[in-house]
Amino acid sequence: MSSAGPELISSRSPRVAAARRLERRNFRGKERLFLAEGPQAVREAAAHRSAGGATLVELFATTEAAERYADIIAGARAAGARVHLAAEQVIEDISTTVTPQGLVGVCRFLDTPFEEILAARPRLVAVLAHVRDPGNAGTVLRCADAAGADAVVLTDASVDVYNPKAVRASVGSLFHLPVAVGVPVEHAVAGLKDAGVRVLAADGAGDDDLDDELDNGTMGTPTAWVFGNEAWGLPEETRGLADAVVRVPIHGKAESLNLATAAAVCLYASARAQRASGGCRSVTES
Repeated sequence: MSSAGPELISSRSPRVAAARRLERRNFRGKERLFLAEGPQAVREAAAHRSAGGATLVELFATTEAAERYADIIAGARAAGARVHLAAEQVIEDISTTVTPQGLVGVCRFLDTPFEEILAARPRLVAVLAHVRDPGNAGTVLRCADAAGADAVVLTDASVDVYNPKAVRASVGSLFHLPVAVGVPVEHAVAGLKDAGVRVLAADGAGDDDLDDELDNGTMGTPTAWVFGNEAWGLPEETRGLADAVVRVPIHGKAESLNLATAAAVCLYASARAQRASGGCRSVTES
């Protein structure tokens, strides 16, 4: 494996120190770089390209990981990334997980301007407003990807999507669909409405019931779901921006659903309605 480059013996290497600083949001923002850990995230990063070029720019790997994931190492090299063989201690110093998997990539930011998302005429969008927990943000992004959403928008009041915990929780989905960040919620809602997208706020205290929306046939149109903080939901001013405030019905005795579960239910409800006969996806694709 010597062709992969010299082994980084010391955690004091300048390149290792620079990667370690990416754990901090201010440094990520300054460098417009973030960390992707583990084989799934690194594989997706190596395959991803944007208008600015390849997303993966650097990869640190233990000798064991480089041998186990030879295909990922090859993909990283093919993407033009600099590959370093690293001591396990180096990976532990860079990694933010308790049990590192031997691969840590340095990636370019890949967020998409909100205007480009609107120009693509999206049909299903997840808007994260006031979502502060990075694990929740990453999991909702994963749900949106699985439901076939066209984009995810994080407002300026939400967590950094490049937080290592958010990247891990997305399980590679961060690299699959357009993501806009730092958009004021008022601007996000107004832009989506102008683009012909119906905006629904998901809230347990909503006046409208998701089952009723489905029964009434109103879910087949282009839709954006606005999701709020798991602990205290959406502020009244944000709820007031939406076309409707919709609750997921609780048929059993559970007090509520967590954010990611509620997001999955709402996004899949829209996805199913849009793919049904007469839904906007069927019309568009016919």
